[in-house]
Amino acid sequence: MIVFDKLWITMKNRGITTYQLREKCGFDSKTIRRLRANDNMETKTLNKLCSVLSCRLEDIAEYREDSFS
Repeated sequence: MIVFDKLWITMKNRGITTYQLREKCGFDSKTIRRLRANDNMETKTLNKLCSVLSCRLEDIAEYREDSFS
């Protein structure tokens, strides 16, 4: 599964808030909610995040093996 835990750390380090993502960068609240829930994201959304945050994909997303019981 892809998780976005690193996104929130990168945002904090860059001084970017979710409010700024919505108001200044054009992300809607639904996208922010989906990122928090680690839902599927389009690659163009990930590309825009990397552009806005001046970072690489591995700075915002991480693969973790699913644990099936």
